[in-house]
Amino acid sequence: MFSEHHRDEFTISTDPARLDLNVIHQFLTNSYWAAGIPVELVKKSVQHSLNFGVYHGTEQIGFARLVTDYATFAYLADVFILEAYRGRGLSKWLMEVILSQGEVQGLRRWMLATRDAHGLYAQFGFVPIPNPERFMQLHFPDVYQKTS
Repeated sequence: MFSEHHRDEFTISTDPARLDLNVIHQFLTNSYWAAGIPVELVKKSVQHSLNFGVYHGTEQIGFARLVTDYATFAYLADVFILEAYRGRGLSKWLMEVILSQGEVQGLRRWMLATRDAHGLYAQFGFVPIPNPERFMQLHFPDVYQKTS
């Protein structure tokens, strides 16, 4: 079952049929965290996530996705509002909707990574990792760059 939330002329929906992969890909391929990502990988990531599209009428203007097991853990990724729609409280509303989503209530841990939106996420209880030495990663920052 998909959810929809309405505020003024805006809608947030979890219906994957409404997503505009071109809008999502265009933003992500120019972002600092997914520069150059192929559209095929965007499509695959969307297929395996709980997605939240933000719409002005029928036009997609924002997005976020949760990578989750629906039981214990969620990783919030690819959050954006198109620049022309920023400053209207849509990011805050998107976070409220995501955190209240029924399927992911009661999770033990939520994580995300951000370079510049700490203030937004802190409003919703996100804090820096208190023991970062416990966390490890494999990171391939140039994986989307074409090689000749």
